[in-house]
Amino acid sequence: MTVLLPESIDAWGSPDFGNVLKHELERLGAGQLPLQQGLSASSVALDDRLEVMFISAADASECIRARVGVFFAGIVAGCSCADDPTPVEPQNEYCEMLVIIDKTTASASITLSADDPDRD
Repeated sequence: MTVLLPESIDAWGSPDFGNVLKHELERLGAGQLPLQQGLSASSVALDDRLEVMFISAADASECIRARVGVFFAGIVAGCSCADDPTPVEPQNEYCEMLVIIDKTTASASITLSADDPDRD
């Protein structure tokens, strides 16, 4: 998934970078983050209760490689039948993502951290 993160580029190198990245990602919402692929306890990612936690960032010459944790909610989608035993309460979910931001264009790719071949 590719998005623009211009505020994060402007904040790079400052002590506020983590907070700026966090807020910029939270504004994107579930539709622009790979939350569906990060589900572990449910089957559909919800757009509410999305909270990003900044973990780390590194300078990679032409880009910034940042790792974030994302807390969100999901539900188990059932058949909506009267006798369906599937719980409808939101389930807490968490996944880690790698955000690679091009320093020139502010274009960023966001993938699950587990998909990162350079993962620690």
